[in-house]
Amino acid sequence: MISKEDFAFTVGYQGDTAIVDGISRNRYGKLSILELAEEGMFKPALCMALFSGKEEDFNTVLTLYNEHAQRKVPTIEELKKVYGVSKPPEEIVKVIRL
Repeated sequence: MISKEDFAFTVGYQGDTAIVDGISRNRYGKLSILELAEEGMFKPALCMALFSGKEEDFNTVLTLYNEHAQRKVPTIEELKKVYGVSKPPEEIVKVIRL
């Protein structure tokens, strides 16, 4: 299973391997969902909310995104489409950090 920090900074997948931006993960991986969103790092914040599955985390990301975005997004499902993310894949067994 992939860690929440690795999932948040994944840039792609190759089979059962997640390709992770190691520099960003090391620099920002310890930030909370709120801190990531406040920094404008909405994709990692959304990924961490997906990992937690908590409604309040989703609301935090969506609210802060809409405060900063020119085009508002009405739902978390729409925000997932904006960033092209979904739940953490279960088949991931390896992580490569670049």
